[in-house]
Amino acid sequence: MRLHLGEFEEIVLLLVAVHHNDAYGLSIANSIKEKLNRKVTLSSVHTALYRLEEKGFVKSEIGGATKERGGRSKRLFKITSLGKQALEASRQSRNLLWDMIPRITFDGL
Repeated sequence: MRLHLGEFEEIVLLLVAVHHNDAYGLSIANSIKEKLNRKVTLSSVHTALYRLEEKGFVKSEIGGATKERGGRSKRLFKITSLGKQALEASRQSRNLLWDMIPRITFDGL
């Protein structure tokens, strides 16, 4: 089983978890812009979400239609247990590498 995440996929998957029951393309794109101060297109977020769904890291369902969206419904995403495992594996890998950096590397900055 492959749990590898690309950097952007990891960000999107983390935000699916953050938004919990209200994760959809626009909410994730807005969070990337606001929280990470990063430019992103809605189509790139949707591409990442569909790729994560193909990998089994998220699942989606169509939510109810809302007046704010002109009667259109949203595709809501939720993290799966496999997605949680992928995030944990990513966290462990990053922590391992951070822990390997010699202290002197950041001394004096």
